[in-house]
Amino acid sequence: MAQSLPSLPASVGAHRTAPLPAVTRMPVYLAALESLLAEHRGTVSSEALAAACGVGASIVRRDLTHIAPAGRRGVGYDTAELASAIRTFLGVDRARPLGIVGAGRLGTALAHYLSDPRHGFELRAIFDADPARVGQRVGELEVSAETDFPTVARALSLELLVIAVPGAAAQAVTDLVSGTSVTGLLNFAPVPVRAPLGVTVRHVDLATELQVLSHFAPSNTKTGV
Repeated sequence: MAQSLPSLPASVGAHRTAPLPAVTRMPVYLAALESLLAEHRGTVSSEALAAACGVGASIVRRDLTHIAPAGRRGVGYDTAELASAIRTFLGVDRARPLGIVGAGRLGTALAHYLSDPRHGFELRAIFDADPARVGQRVGELEVSAETDFPTVARALSLELLVIAVPGAAAQAVTDLVSGTSVTGLLNFAPVPVRAPLGVTVRHVDLATELQVLSHFAPSNTKTGV
């Protein structure tokens, strides 16, 4: 009698106790699973998933205990079910309503990137403080005035917000989410921000990340004597 594949719980998205490193690896697993699905791979072992993601198989198995029972030797996981479980865990099993504040070069680039529904988000609005940018189009969206953010955010039920403004303006933008439906901020400004109670912030400083990378990356520059 053939072994059945491990069944994945329907409510995996309810878990919010997984350690941060495990959560940050889940999108990597999801990308690998989607590639396997494109190749019509119906099952995947933890070893194969680990190899595709560049991590140890034991790490994969430990991470997946937060969303699924242990895989069975010789059978593995159902690829489609595991991908679905990870989407639910990450909260991207539906298109999350998203907004961007900052219609400059960074904000515009992010808008084009996040407009792809395969990422799991629905970009509904983009805002800017510069009157010269208000009314211009970024993709299919018209730039709204930053001062209109609270009203528009509530009307469009925005849940997530990307901050792509200069550091001096970041806290003022963050303050605008108070009383709206926004519960998560991705801050690209090079300064920390204080979010209202109940709003989660993730900070992405590209210059800082490159400086850290520069420390670890070998230099090709030869110093003269």
